Amino acid sequence: MAILIYGLVNSIILILAALGFSLTFGLSKVANFAHGGLYLFAGFAAWLLHKRLDLPYSVAILVSIVLTSLLGALIYRFILQRVRGIELAEVIATFAVGVAIIETFRSLGFVTFEFNLSPFVKGGTRILGVAIDYQRLFIIGVGLLLAILLWVFTHHTKIGLALRGIAQDEHTALTLGIESDWAAMLSVAIGSALTAVAALTILPLGIISIDLGYEVLLIAVAVSVLGGLESTAGLVVGGLILGYSRVIAADVLGTQWQTVVYLVAIVLVLAIRPSGLFGKFKELEERV
Repeated sequence: MAILIYGLVNSIILILAALGFSLTFGLSKVANFAHGGLYLFAGFAAWLLHKRLDLPYSVAILVSIVLTSLLGALIYRFILQRVRGIELAEVIATFAVGVAIIETFRSLGFVTFEFNLSPFVKGGTRILGVAIDYQRLFIIGVGLLLAILLWVFTHHTKIGLALRGIAQDEHTALTLGIESDWAAMLSVAIGSALTAVAALTILPLGIISIDLGYEVLLIAVAVSVLGGLESTAGLVVGGLILGYSRVIAADVLGTQWQTVVYLVAIVLVLAIRPSGLFGKFKELEERV
């Protein structure tokens, strides 16, 4: 029973961590490999605003989300816009930005154990005899809510449909008056905001570690590639598969095998079905 419950928690954490990356690609076909840096930026920004500037925790959370969204928009405006459409250049440029963000925090001394965020909900309970804290239950709620809202946004709102139109056929969308660069910048900003929400929801489970920036990028790529980069349903299924695989691998083989699960998933999916389980774009292997 513990594997069932904690497998679900682990799966929702992976889905949350990959939401921003998947949304950005699905709406603009931009593979934002600065994802890990943005995740780390959101966590440290909230910590600085709350601990050093003494802002209320809720205010620090909201400001951190806004700042991360703005940073994503700036990355698109000054970097991605210049290389958009050149897939390899997009990957290299955004990965370089992500590394720069992560290593800047390392150089500034953000490497000790003092950097942590408080849980939104303290305490815990037992479900079917398994002890679980309220923060993990909160993560499940946030993850499911965001996945539903993301699907509604992309399928039932004018902005979401316009962004999907740009992703599917940019030239036709342009003839309808949809400006592609504006739409792509908006999608990166929204994806960055989702990344911040994920970071601020998950990070209270432990300390804010520099290496999390690289780990989260690996998680996002693995989950998105497995499920299909443009598919919300695929994202959920991919997260569930990898989440339970991680828990089972840790229980049977040891925790050191958890990262191997991601790498094996990426290799197998790209070799067998490059567009992912629910993906429709056959050229996706060129973008990851």
